[in-house]
Formats: sequence, C-alpha cells, structure tokens
Amino acid sequence: MSIDPRQFLNDLYATAVEAVSPQKCMPAYLPKQPAKGRTLVIGAGKGAAAMAKVVEDNWPGKVEGLVVTRYEHGADCRQIEVVEAAHPVPDEAGRAAAGRMLEMVKGLTEDDLVLCLITGGGSALLSLPGEGITLEQKQALNKALLKSGATISEMNCVRKHLSAIKGGRLALACAPARVVTLLISDVPGDDPGVIASGPTLPDPTTCEQSLAILKKYNIEIPENVRKHLESGAGETPKPGDARFARNEHHVMATAQHALEAAAAKARAAGITPYILSNDLEGESRDVGMVHAALAKQVAAYGQPFAKPCVILSGGETTVTVRGKGRGGRNAEFLLSLAVTLNGQQGIHALACDTDGIDGSEDNAGAIYQPDSMQRAADKGLSAKAMLENNDGYGFFSALNDLIVSGPTRTNVNDFRAILIL
Repeated sequence: MSIDPRQFLNDLYATAVEAVSPQKCMPAYLPKQPAKGRTLVIGAGKGAAAMAKVVEDNWPGKVEGLVVTRYEHGADCRQIEVVEAAHPVPDEAGRAAAGRMLEMVKGLTEDDLVLCLITGGGSALLSLPGEGITLEQKQALNKALLKSGATISEMNCVRKHLSAIKGGRLALACAPARVVTLLISDVPGDDPGVIASGPTLPDPTTCEQSLAILKKYNIEIPENVRKHLESGAGETPKPGDARFARNEHHVMATAQHALEAAAAKARAAGITPYILSNDLEGESRDVGMVHAALAKQVAAYGQPFAKPCVILSGGETTVTVRGKGRGGRNAEFLLSLAVTLNGQQGIHALACDTDGIDGSEDNAGAIYQPDSMQRAADKGLSAKAMLENNDGYGFFSALNDLIVSGPTRTNVNDFRAILIL
C-alpha cells in the first residue's frame, strides 16, 4: 500500500473539522420562525460568528442581535452584530459585549424567540463578573485555573459562580421569551450545561463545589470573592426551575462526529480506523505516553489492532505549566509521544485542536514523524528537556512540523490520529 503519511493525517484533520463546521451541521437544527414576535440572535464562542452567518443565510425573515467571538474569528454578517474579544483570558471588550447582551434581551415577550448560539470559548468571551467582583479579579483567576491543570468542567464550575450571565442567568434574563440554544460541544461528555459555562442552561453545580475546586488547586482568591461564594451570592438557577420550561437546546456537533468523519475518510483510503475515545482527559504528557505505548504494541505484536491502522481519539487534555516554554496541550501530547516512541519506525502522528488554535498559540497543533527525534538531535535539541520546559511549540517549530490552519470557526476540542504502518 502506497500512502503519504503526512498528507493522510492532514486530510483526516481537515475532514474532521469540516464535519463539525456550522455550515455543515447547523441548518437542520434551525427552529421555525415565530408566528408573531421578534427573532433575536445572541451567542458566544469561537464559532459564534460563523453560526450567526448560517442563521442569516437560512432564516426566512428578519433577524437581529449580537454575538461575541474571539479576535480574528469574525464573519461577514449583515443583520447580526459581531463583537470580537479576548480568549482564553477575558478582556473589557468581552465584558462590555456581555453587558450589552443582557440589556438587549430585556423586555421580550412570550411571542419572541431568542436563538442562542454557543461554542467552546464562550465562557471567556462572555465575561460579566458577578456583583462586587472586578474584571481584573476574574482575569487573574482565569490565568491561575489555566495553569493549574484543572479540567474544563472544573474551570467552568468556578466561572459560573463568579458570573452575572453564565450558569443559566442569560436565559432567565430572556424570560418570558422562548429560548432555543444551539451548541457545538468542546467538552468531554458533551454536557450542554458545561459548554461555555451554560449561559442558558440550569446548573446543578454549587458555590461550595467552586470553593473546593479552588482549594484543590491551591489557587488563592481575594476575600471579596471568597465571601461571594461562601455566602451563596454566586449561586446559579437549578434544574427543575420553571423559568426554563419553554426552552430547548440541541448539541449539534461533537468530538464523536469529527472522529467518525475521519474514520470514514481513513477507511476510504484503505486504512482501518479505531476510535479509542471521544472524551479523553488527563495530563497531556501522560495521555501521550499511553498512546505511544499502545502504538508500540500494535507495531510490534499486532495487538490489540492489526496494522496498517490509524488510532483516533478526542477530548480535552490539560497541561500543568511548570516550565517557561511555548506550547498548547496538543504540542505537549505529541512531544511526550515522541519521547516515548524514540524514533520507532512505522509510526506517524498528528495532534491538533479543531478550533485551529492550540492553547493560546498560533498553530492548531503539530505532526510527528519517525525521524523527528533524530532531526531534533541534529539541531542540538533535547526533546526530554523541552518537554520538561513545556516547550512543545519550540520543538516542532524547529522541525517545521507545526500545523497552522488559522481559525476554523468551530470547536470540538482535540483531534489525535496515530498512523501505524
């Protein structure tokens, strides 16, 4: 079998991303236009502007509204305003947009429809601190959580209870209008209440859990923030609240959809795919080691899969930052895998974020080849030392093996593919 491993892996990534794009997944989920009343579009996330454009292109009547997305993730919308703001650490543009959104939904009637468009990244982009909490305090806590190794569910639990708009509060502000939320999931397990911290979904988590998470990761918090949580002032509306009764939500695209599309592409090329999991979590370097061990077993013994094959996985790993290098979780995963494989022949791998941004860098991820370790050594680079410095970006950049796709305007988290020939 003749196959170009690099092109094959890149094609799988492109196929996975295309399968979960708003243009592909969203039109079938658009609700009917209300018989009377307004249609207001609001939303947040890395794909929110692209989703707004799909609404405009497919909606039979007039729409209006506002969505907030990451800088350079906008779209050419004519009726729905697009605001760009910072991610993953919120900024004033996001705070101001969130405030305007709350004002915009005031005074709606039960005849009105609010179409809420949510993708990953919305939690940072739609940042409106709770009463008595400053944006600077939320920024500091966000940075600390990002470096701590906390899972996305843990981070969003904290964010909900320090917010004036997340954890269902935005939906309550829309009442008595009907709210239909369309979501593209970036969280393991695809819990709609966790995606972008669930601004329109009731929230089962508590202030007490938020405090426990901050304590677990030894994150210091200002006294006013502690009081906000301890007093229950930050509590969110819970499941069963009658004010959510008329609302509905639909998770339109997930990591599983992306993996299945990539699997079909591999099968068409004559390579047997195996989906390992769509919701892997844990330290990126640990997940990289486990994937490498599995690939070595397949290469040496044909267990548990016969080669040639490609092992696919998704989810959201984490990086506990201890070094000073550059690199997101996908570069860290891939560098750990490279160190473990140590140049073993016949194994190629790709790891990228489906949003086109690995962490806060300008690359989607990177690609590993059997000669990566030798090429690095020829340049005087120590893969082990760079891994300890959290410098996966630097390692793969030196090899010209970064994958730079630009913003994809969707987000179902990590995509990993290991080809074993």
